[in-house]
Amino acid sequence: MIASLVIMAAGLGSRYGGDKQVDGIGPRGEILMEYAIHDALQAGFRRVVFIIKPEMEPMVERLCGGYLRRTELNGQPVEVAYAFQDFTSLPDWYTLPPGRTKPFGTVHALLCAEAAAARGPFCVINADDYYGPEAYRTLFAELGRLPEEGRAVMIGYLLKNTASLYGAVSRGICEVDRGALRAIRETKRIQLYPDGTLRDLNADLLLAPDTVVSMNFWGFQPSIFPVLRAYFEDFLRSGAGAELQSECLLPVMVGDLLERKALEVFPFVEFCLWD
Repeated sequence: MIASLVIMAAGLGSRYGGDKQVDGIGPRGEILMEYAIHDALQAGFRRVVFIIKPEMEPMVERLCGGYLRRTELNGQPVEVAYAFQDFTSLPDWYTLPPGRTKPFGTVHALLCAEAAAARGPFCVINADDYYGPEAYRTLFAELGRLPEEGRAVMIGYLLKNTASLYGAVSRGICEVDRGALRAIRETKRIQLYPDGTLRDLNADLLLAPDTVVSMNFWGFQPSIFPVLRAYFEDFLRSGAGAELQSECLLPVMVGDLLERKALEVFPFVEFCLWD
């Protein structure tokens, strides 16, 4: 099985104040994507797909792509591909609202990578999150057992291990029952306090520390792409498609598909982000 690691890196880390995807954080200036790539390759992934803005390609090639092309694992080269998230990939029938500059979110991002990622099973991650080596090993193993259609895999985490004292975070709040994901709710402002309290600031609700959350770590078969396309085009046709800041998000899509019983998702919960 040749599985792909798809990295969503086109968005700006606005809370961080810049492109945190390409800021060095390791002892030798390693970036977050390098940790993700290392862990994924060690787990068995052999293809890396970067979803970026077109103008980012020289920088990402210099930081990651170039040395990956020279890397061999068990005698096999690592494949590298780029996918560009921009407005040229929108349907011909759709008219972009005047003044729209914001990308259309993670569903659109993944659609932009269809040509590069649809060659086999794949996982998709955020470029600006750290997931831990065991998460990649778990997901790679599950991709090998994933049916061709109708199912997906998610790596989830406990909320208490993913929140920050230094600012609110966005997470997909998950409802898990008898080993299956039953519902997911995108929650955009979760704040951790020094006493361990966690609060949804938008709804002014306390959240349980052991709540399972999504951090956009999904495993799919290529059959997900027609589903993505239909969902995204419905989004563009809706009122949301005319808004300047609206986004079509993977957790929201998965939640809608779960509600319609159009997709089964099996979550695997990592209890800590550190190996």
